[in-house]
Parts: sequence; C-alpha cells; structure tokens
Amino acid sequence: MTRPQANAPKIALALAGGGPLGAIYEIGALCALQESLIGIHFNRLQHYVGVSAGGFIAAGLANGITPKQLFSLFIEDRKRQNEAFDPAWLLRPAFAEFFARSLLLPGLLVAGTWQGTLGRKSFMRALEYLSPSLPTGIFSNDQIHIELARLFSKPGRSNDFRQLKSRLTLVATHLDSSKAVSFGRPGWDHVPISKAVQASAALPGLFPPVEIDGQHYCDGALIKTMHASIALDEGVDLMLCINPLVPFDASDPQSSAEAAMPWAAPEPIPSIVAGGLPAVLSQTFRSLIHSRMLLGLKSYEQAYPSTDIVLIEPNHRDPELYLANTFSYSQRRHLAEHAYQQTRQMLRSRQTGLSSKLAYHGITLNHAVLDDTSRHLCAPKHAPARVGQALTKLHNIMDNLSQVVQAAPAKGQTSW
Repeated sequence: MTRPQANAPKIALALAGGGPLGAIYEIGALCALQESLIGIHFNRLQHYVGVSAGGFIAAGLANGITPKQLFSLFIEDRKRQNEAFDPAWLLRPAFAEFFARSLLLPGLLVAGTWQGTLGRKSFMRALEYLSPSLPTGIFSNDQIHIELARLFSKPGRSNDFRQLKSRLTLVATHLDSSKAVSFGRPGWDHVPISKAVQASAALPGLFPPVEIDGQHYCDGALIKTMHASIALDEGVDLMLCINPLVPFDASDPQSSAEAAMPWAAPEPIPSIVAGGLPAVLSQTFRSLIHSRMLLGLKSYEQAYPSTDIVLIEPNHRDPELYLANTFSYSQRRHLAEHAYQQTRQMLRSRQTGLSSKLAYHGITLNHAVLDDTSRHLCAPKHAPARVGQALTKLHNIMDNLSQVVQAAPAKGQTSW
C-alpha cells in the first residue's frame, strides 16, 4: 500500500550516543541509507533528535550538511580542509577545571585539620572530605562549542535553533535535578546549537559539566538512550532510530555466510569473559543502555500506534564494532566503511519487511544500488572474493524467505 501523495509523510530521526565510535557508525549508516532509499532526503526531515555524540550528527543534518559531507568532515583525514574535525579537540586536558579545583584544596586542608577530620579519620573519610578539590572531568570540551559555532556560521547554516528549517532537539541532563532538558524546544531554543551539543555530549568523568545560564548540564543519555518520544509527541508518521551500541551475542558462532562477508571481522569472539575486565564492563554497559532503549521502543509502539518505527543498529553477532574502542578515532575510516557495508547488508536481508513498512510513506529500496557489490564509502584495500559475494547473496535470500514464512498466517488463522 502506498501513501496518498497529497499529504507528504512526517518523518523524524533520532540518533543515540556512543562516543566517537557511535558518531562514526551513524555517519556510515546514514551514508548507506541515503543512497539506498528512494523518496527520503536526510536533510529535509520533520524533526531531528540527538543525544550525546548523536547530537553532533543531528545538528549537522538539520543544518543541511549531507551524510557524505559529514563523512568528509568527521572521518576523512584532510588536513587541508579547514572545516575538518580534529580528534585532538577532545584530548586537550581540562586545565581550567584543574586550576579552579586546585584553588579549593588549601581551604579544605585547613578546615579539615582545624576540625580534626584529617589525620585521625580513615583515608577514605579524608579523601571524601577533600573530594570537592577533584576535577569533574579529565578533558576540556570547550573546543566543541568553538569549532561547531564556526562550522554552523558558514553561509546557509545557523547556530540558532530558531533559524533552522526543520525541528532540532538536543537532549542533555540537568545535573542538579537529574532531569532531561530538550534544547531547541520553546524556552530552551535561545541556547546556541554548538553549546547544546557540548552539553549533551559532556560524559561525566571524561568532560566537565557545561554551564548554561548559571546551571550545569551533562550527557543526555543518563536519563534515556534515544529520547525519540520528543518527536513522537509532536506527531510523526515514520520514526527512524539509529542506535550505534549493542551488546555482543557470543553464544553461538557466526554462520558461514556471515563469516564470509568481506567486511566482517576475521576472528570470532569465543566468549565475553575471555576479554577480561574491559570486555565484561563493555558488555555490561552496552546491555544496560540497550535494554533500556528496547523497553522504550516497546512502549512507543503502544503509545503511538499510528507511527511506524524503524530501528537501525549494528548486528549483535558482528564482533568488529564490539571490539573497537568506544573512544577510539584512529580506525575511523575502516569502521565507517564497516558500518556502511553492514547497513547495506541489513537493508538487503530485511528488504521484505522493510519494503512494506516504508512503501506506505512513499519510500522504496534502490535495489540497483544495494545489489552493486562494488560500492564503497572508503576505497577498499582488497577486492572481496566471489565466493564471499555468492554466500552473502544466499544469506540475504534465506533471510527474506524467513521473513515471508514468519509473516504468513498459520493454517486456520485469518490474515488481517
């Protein structure tokens, strides 16, 4: 069924966080979606909702920066390009925070000695007393605001929520109340977009909280993973959600077709515990935020039955993105290509179910693009083997047959 052409569908996009790795995945996925879907333009959507690293991507899209341009700015290593993202911005020590906190230490030492807190009490009690002198973040995030303000000041762009053609909402957490704040909505739309991105991505412990109008804000993912309800509450027909971080499923080995994909990791993961403490902590963190997101999506389906919701996320059995460091930027071209190819693979394997859902909103899959095995986001080092291509194609056919079987009504049941 196709949607009547008289009323253009209202389409929104929600982008979750995930550090530099999350932004890299979202850019790669968006590049694949833009060229593989006919009838949708990712710079002309009704509403963009961004959280943490997803806020940077959402702000860029709302400002007319295409997914391919985001790839050029954020992923490509072009030193001659004056707009290019420099990862060194995120690695500058928070000297101002260190200095401000150090000024508190003499007063705390004197007061602690005078009150007898230091010296007679346990080390932990003493450390707790001196905790106000500890910095709230290791790295400075001021450059995010500075560089994004410069980027959004270019002709045709704006650093003012109120000047954008589409709705843009960037979510941060008010530190003192632990409540979500939606920058871009009435009452919060006077804050510069660049400042809102800085606040939404201020991960506690890594970056200091961001002060805006005398209040302090930090990472928006502390409350919710996606915050898609902000757009759903305003009424949309199609809600696209991109989540870059998923827990890894190491319970069963990959199928031969998946292992033969030219962009897949060469070695499977035997078990999570084999990776030691970092792997266990990563799996725990990913599981917590992902389960929270899934609960939210289930509630959305009940609360907004007239809206179609499509979730785009990595394959849970693909170890490539799981093994990558969440805050790593050195392998950005390789990971962006991986996200690009994985998203293309997802569209091929889910085309039966996706086609019917997207067609109602006037969106169709570009099969010529999806079936073109020579397409790449980054130039490949090695050409994929023909056997791997054949197995991948077979895997897609089997996935689509499985969707048809699952969608078919059981014998004796009525299809509605």
